[in-house]
Amino acid sequence: MNEEFLNKVYNQIMSETKIINDKIHAPIILPFLIFSLFQLSSPSSLPFIFASFLSHCKNVYCLNKEESEYVWEKYKKELTDIINEKELC
Repeated sequence: MNEEFLNKVYNQIMSETKIINDKIHAPIILPFLIFSLFQLSSPSSLPFIFASFLSHCKNVYCLNKEESEYVWEKYKKELTDIINEKELC
């Protein structure tokens, strides 16, 4: 597994993730879905988001499941931090 490449993939996906405003119900545009921060904060949405994320990583970056899971863990942590920050506002 080439962690340097996977970190570049992570950085690219993060750069393509856009939050429209600072509200918890704000739309968030992921490179593979459009959700609200509120929807993302629901644990029931994670399997759907993860499946879309895996597909995106495979189709765009040719990552295998193990590589995609590595990037997902970093991405999920960053999204969780963003959600927690917005909920405090």
